[in-house]
Amino acid sequence: MTQPPTPHPDTQWPRWEVFKQDAPGRPHQAVGSVHAGDPQHALVTARNVFVRRPAAVSLWTVREADILTATPEELGTRPEVLDTPGEAGTYHVGLKRTHKRSMTFVDLVGTVEASGPGDALRQAREAHPDALTWLVFPESGVVRTDEDPGTVESWFAPAKDKTYKQQQYYGVIGRHIGELKREGLMPGRAKEGVQE
Repeated sequence: MTQPPTPHPDTQWPRWEVFKQDAPGRPHQAVGSVHAGDPQHALVTARNVFVRRPAAVSLWTVREADILTATPEELGTRPEVLDTPGEAGTYHVGLKRTHKRSMTFVDLVGTVEASGPGDALRQAREAHPDALTWLVFPESGVVRTDEDPGTVESWFAPAKDKTYKQQQYYGVIGRHIGELKREGLMPGRAKEGVQE
């Protein structure tokens, strides 16, 4: 008789959600996640994954286990989420407002003083009832890059000068070929009347 396979222990590092600020005055946005063994490792990995091309001035990481999220539908079927216990203090609030863009981010919109994550989520829902998703996490769970000019320069300056940072910088191939043809610069072709 064969034995059922023994389950393997989870050997993956914890997941960290990454929040990136593109420019001063813009909100931090949730842009994806990384797996990392510790907070500093999470920041460095997040920089390597999410800031190689796009511009940034600040980067935060938060352990997935410290984040509480809910949609209106989830709260309709599981209202007990609003009773999630945890530490009292300052909580960051994030909102997802639309599905319309190709990359729809969760924007951090402010903070609340709450008795725990459930209370923070309740306050977020009351303040922003039209959100598609609410996200909250304690300030104590944030690991961030320093805001001094030296850190910003060393972490983010190289990305600012790259012209291929987003899709719109690639252009359309057909347009470029048309321009080359009009100028007689297509490989293997020469302008009319020019002798080789």
